[in-house]
Amino acid sequence: MRLVRSLCLFLVPLAIAPSALAQPNPKDFAWPKGARGAVSLTFDDARSSQIDPGLAVLDRLGAKATFYVVPVRVAEDLAGWKRLVASGYEIGNHSLRHPCTGNFAWSREAALEDYTLDRMRTELIDGNRQLKEMLGVDPVTFAYPCGQTFVGRGRSTRSYVPLVAELFLAGRGWLDETPNDPTFFDAAQVSGMSMDGMDFSEVKALVESSRDAGYWLVLAGHEIGHAGRQTTRIRMLEQLVPYLRDSENGIWFETVGAVARYVRELREALGSGPPPRPGVR
Repeated sequence: MRLVRSLCLFLVPLAIAPSALAQPNPKDFAWPKGARGAVSLTFDDARSSQIDPGLAVLDRLGAKATFYVVPVRVAEDLAGWKRLVASGYEIGNHSLRHPCTGNFAWSREAALEDYTLDRMRTELIDGNRQLKEMLGVDPVTFAYPCGQTFVGRGRSTRSYVPLVAELFLAGRGWLDETPNDPTFFDAAQVSGMSMDGMDFSEVKALVESSRDAGYWLVLAGHEIGHAGRQTTRIRMLEQLVPYLRDSENGIWFETVGAVARYVRELREALGSGPPPRPGVR
């Protein structure tokens, strides 16, 4: 049912206004290496299963992936995360304290309702600083904890999307319902679609529908294992990664940072993108 709903929302035909007919067609977007679409794999929270067994699985498969990490979790297995960085995976910022709505009891001490933009700015910058000190990397992409993009309450509620746009090359969402149109998407609000608990046939259907539309699909997971809550299944990855790596399938398989940078540079070259942001390469 989840897959059917996602596909229906993505593929349902919409009435097109005459003014939209002149808009760029994502099927004409020039993806690298003759690809027809792009796919990125991402994992959140720096969970221990991403190192063991995850790192060995991904290395064996030759996967590309982006890991959105919280510094305190990285510190629990610093040697493991250093090995992951040495293997060439992208490290992204997932905030300092993983703030979400306080309606989650576990987030009550870091509730977005109690945050301000200044506090969020300080914590995002400090998160980058700590990851640089621990892992020697400068994160250029971000994932919104819980996919939530606000701070404050009521009339004082503010979006922190502009802050992410200022500090990062891209910001990824969570539990979104569509992949990303390379001619249109906002890099500070990249759609991220869940791959936890799914088998290969379900994920393959999402990949192929996205590719056939010329889109960029960003898949998001948490644990890496054989079963369990919020778990991306190893068996699924063992089928998915070779499929993504096979050039015959027309997919550019890369990290979030690599795809976001490519899209930005191509848009700028065509005169259709925003100007570069200071400090974000």
